[in-house]
Amino acid sequence: MSSIADNIGSVTRRIQKATLKAGRGGGSVHLLAVSKTRPADELRMAYNAGQRAFGENYVQEALDKMDELRGLNAIEWHFIGPTQSNKTRQIAEAFAWVHSVDRLKIAQRLNDQRPLSLPPLNICLQVNINNEKSKSGCALEDLIDMADAIEEMPNLSLRGLMAIPDPDQPEAELRSSFRKLANALKQMRQEAPGCGPLDTLSMGMSGDLEMAIEEGATWVRVGTALFGPR
Repeated sequence: MSSIADNIGSVTRRIQKATLKAGRGGGSVHLLAVSKTRPADELRMAYNAGQRAFGENYVQEALDKMDELRGLNAIEWHFIGPTQSNKTRQIAEAFAWVHSVDRLKIAQRLNDQRPLSLPPLNICLQVNINNEKSKSGCALEDLIDMADAIEEMPNLSLRGLMAIPDPDQPEAELRSSFRKLANALKQMRQEAPGCGPLDTLSMGMSGDLEMAIEEGATWVRVGTALFGPR
């Protein structure tokens, strides 16, 4: 049975190989360890193997782990789960990134509740790229208006877009979903250039990270390939 350190090495090599194949610069793709439901001890093992960015879906679970791991320098917490209005204050106070902002109400609350002692909160707009009724996310056609509104929120830094395409769709359709998200980010850069860095595409998971990197991913969110099945 491979260790978490071995798994991180294996996934890192996959990322590097895919990045090179895509003709992209080294270091242009970052690994986000999806650590929801995993105990703090496993995160510590990943940290000791060089991993620094961790993605959590549940606020209270994440806060408990933050307390346990408070002594680890340069650890970076990303919130990647559905963002509920009654949890925005805790998220704004504790996380460096939120990948799952799907409506302006949530963005405004995160902005208003971000402590001024902290740097602007990095956010991605979550897009429902396949228009699935069961998934959160805004529509592609709403992105520019949302970006324009977020430009007026000084405590947020709009980094880019996130999507969770249906992994069971045929490969060609999955690639098309990744490409649609990349094209949407390009359009935002053209039509709303002042709204934030717009340098981030959060897409791709354990089974499809190579394809996501080929289509422009800058963060790949990997859980099972690092920590094993839940």
